[in-house]
Amino acid sequence: MAGSWGCPHEVADRCTKINNLPCNPGMKGCELAGRYRFVDESKNERYWEKKAREQAAKPHSKDTDA
Repeated sequence: MAGSWGCPHEVADRCTKINNLPCNPGMKGCELAGRYRFVDESKNERYWEKKAREQAAKPHSKDTDA
């Protein structure tokens, strides 16, 4: 995989973290899944779940500007 970063789990275009499957950034089990958004929306499910949990955990404040 070409790019300006290198994944420590990628060896010879295979993911050593996920059963030596072909490297596909953002796939289920990938270290990047849920941390970043991808152009392929099918890889963003964990990202949106994480954002929803963060929003639910934030204290709700009412806007009281007069």
